[in-house]
Amino acid sequence: MPIDVTCSGCRARFQVSDKFAGKKGPCPKCKTIITIPALQEKLVIHAPESDSPKDKAGQPVFKPIQRTEARLSQPMAIGIGGAVFGVLMAAFILRFGPHPISPLITGLGSLVLAPPLVLAGYAFLRDDELEPYRGRELGMRVGACSFVYAILWAAYWFVFAYLNVTPDFTYLLFVIPIAIVIGAVAALASFDFDFGQATLHYSVYFVATILLRLLMGMNGLWDK
Repeated sequence: MPIDVTCSGCRARFQVSDKFAGKKGPCPKCKTIITIPALQEKLVIHAPESDSPKDKAGQPVFKPIQRTEARLSQPMAIGIGGAVFGVLMAAFILRFGPHPISPLITGLGSLVLAPPLVLAGYAFLRDDELEPYRGRELGMRVGACSFVYAILWAAYWFVFAYLNVTPDFTYLLFVIPIAIVIGAVAALASFDFDFGQATLHYSVYFVATILLRLLMGMNGLWDK
C-alpha cells in the first residue's frame, strides 16, 4: 500500500512504497533528506450484522418491497360496466312501461347505480403513491360514499317533488353547487382524494343519474 509523503523542504507531495516506511531518503525534487512516515495501524469499521437472508456465499440478499397493483382489473371493469349498462337498460325499458315511474324506482336506480360508479371512480382517480384500500375496508368506504350520493338525490326529491316545489334555473344554480360540494366532501372523507378529484368523482355520478332520469323519459332535474 503506497505511503503519502510531503517534503519538508519544497512541500512537494508524492507516494513511496510501504517497504520504505520509517526510512530516510532524498526528496526526488529538491534532494532534501526526509523521513518516510511509519505505517499506521489501519482503522477497520465493521458493518452491523444483517438479519436479511443470505446466499450460498454468505452475502446478504435484499429483496425490494413489492406493492400489489390495484388498478382496475379486466374482470372488475367488465362487472362495473355490466352493472351500469344493466341499470341504464332497465331505465330505458321502464320508460315504455304501462305504469308511471314511481319515486321508489328512481330512488332504487340511484342507489344501485352508485356502488359501481364509486368503485370505478376510485380505481381511476386514486393516488398511485398511496397504498390502496382493499377487501372489506374498500367495500365499507364504497358503501358509505354510495349511500351519501343516493341520499343527496333523496333530499332533492323531498324538496322539489314531495313538497310540490317547481324550481327555476336560478334556484337550481344555487342548489346544484351545494349538492356537488356535499358529494365531494363525502368522496374526500371516504378516499384519499384532493378536493378537485373528489368533485370530479361525485360529478360523474351526478351526470350518470341525470342520464338515468332522461332514459326513463323524465326531466333531467325535476318532474314538473
